[in-house]
Amino acid sequence: MASIPSSFTIRVAQVQAGYRLDTIIAAEIEQLSRSFAATLIRQGSVTVDGTTKKPGYSVKAGEEILGRIPPPDTQSSYRAEAIPLDILFEDNELLIVNKPPGMVVHTAPGHRTGTLVNALMHHCPQLSGISGTVRPGIVHRLDKDTSGALVVAKTACAMRHLAAQFKSRAVQKHYLALVYGIPSSAEGTIDLPIGRHHNDRKKMSIHTHTPRGAFTHYRVQETFVGAALLRLDIRTGRTHQIRVHCQALGHPVIGDSIYKTRGAIKQLEKESRSMADSAVQAGRQMLHAFRLRITHPVTKVPITATAPIPDDMAGLIDRFRLLTAGSASMP
Repeated sequence: MASIPSSFTIRVAQVQAGYRLDTIIAAEIEQLSRSFAATLIRQGSVTVDGTTKKPGYSVKAGEEILGRIPPPDTQSSYRAEAIPLDILFEDNELLIVNKPPGMVVHTAPGHRTGTLVNALMHHCPQLSGISGTVRPGIVHRLDKDTSGALVVAKTACAMRHLAAQFKSRAVQKHYLALVYGIPSSAEGTIDLPIGRHHNDRKKMSIHTHTPRGAFTHYRVQETFVGAALLRLDIRTGRTHQIRVHCQALGHPVIGDSIYKTRGAIKQLEKESRSMADSAVQAGRQMLHAFRLRITHPVTKVPITATAPIPDDMAGLIDRFRLLTAGSASMP
C-alpha cells in the first residue's frame, strides 16, 4: 500500500471544472477517500488559490488546490488492543468481521478502549493511514448493541471502491430482528423518510424537520406467541433505520430501550407474562446483521458473508419457540 502523502498540489483541468472540491481531491490523491478529503477541507488544511472553501465548492479550471495532511494521531485517537475478532472473510484488500453485541465500532469520548477500531489496529496495524485518524478502514457501521457482519477496508483502493458500493446502494444488507407482535402482512416495504428527532438530537424519527428517504423491506420468517422473527433488507442506510421503521410499523425490536411502543409490550404481556419479562430484560435490541454481500474491489467477484446469530438472541428465539409449541398443544 502506498504511504499517505504529507501534502499535495492539484491544478484543476478544464474537464474537472464544476466538480466538488472533495471529489477532485479523492480522485487525484489515491490514498484519500472523499470523506477524509472533506474532513481536511473543513479543518482548513486545504486552500483553493489561497482561500479556504467548503467540501461542496465547485472548482474552476486553472485553480490551484493546496493541501497538507497531518500524520495520523494514533496515540490520542486509538491504540491497538489484542481483542479477539470473529473473522468471516479476509484477504489483502479487506476483511469482514462478525461484530459481537455490546462492542462499539469507533473510538469516541467514553469509548477509547475495547472498540472494534482498537481490535482492528492490533490485527491490521497498517489501517492507520487508510481514512484518517478516527475511522481507519471503517466503511459502514453497526450500533453498539447490534451484532453481525461488518466490512473493513485494508487498503485505500478498497476503501474507495467499497464506499462507492454503499453510496450506490449496490451492497446487499440483510438483517434478522425479533419484534413484538406479528405484522398483519407477511411481507412489505416500509417507505418512511427518517431524520433527527425534532426534540431529542440523539434519536431519529419519521417525524422530523430534516427527512431523508429510507426504505426497508421486511418478510416474516417465523411467528411465535406475541412476537415474530423478521428478515429485513435495507435499501438505504439511515441511522437507526430498522429500529425506527419497526417502531413505526407498530412492531418495535425486542430489547430496544429507545424505540419502543408500550402498546406492543402490553400485548405480549397479555400473551405471556414470563416472555414479556424475558423480552424486556433482553439487555439489548434483538437485531443482527446476518448477511452481507459486496463486490470485491479488485477481483470484482461477489462475496457473501453470513454471520451466525449470537447466543443471547438465539436463546430468546428458542424460548419463544418453546412457548409457542406449548400453547399449540394446549386443548
